[in-house]
Amino acid sequence: MSEITDTERSPAQAIPGLPADWPRQATERVVNLVDNVRVKTAGPAIRISRAIVYGLVALILALLALPLLLIGVTRFLDWAVPGDIAYVYFIVGAVLCAAGLLLWSRRPKGAARM
Repeated sequence: MSEITDTERSPAQAIPGLPADWPRQATERVVNLVDNVRVKTAGPAIRISRAIVYGLVALILALLALPLLLIGVTRFLDWAVPGDIAYVYFIVGAVLCAAGLLLWSRRPKGAARM
């Protein structure tokens, strides 16, 4: 088979009623339409997926940091409070119970009923 070279192609014929650069205009319209569709669909999807991923990472880091913070507070209080470790456990337990009571008091009414 023989390949067609640029010299063998016939020159593009102008179509009556259309401007001479109509292929460029049609291409620009298609590209603009595709860009608009992509911005309206992929943009929000990317934002939502980023929010989910960053939220999950923050949740995992918070769940890892909470026990470490509790251990650090307990060790600091063991150093700062004279006496037995039982006093430290009582202080930490009282603070956690107070936080639980605060959260319990802010629950929606009727949330604990079955």
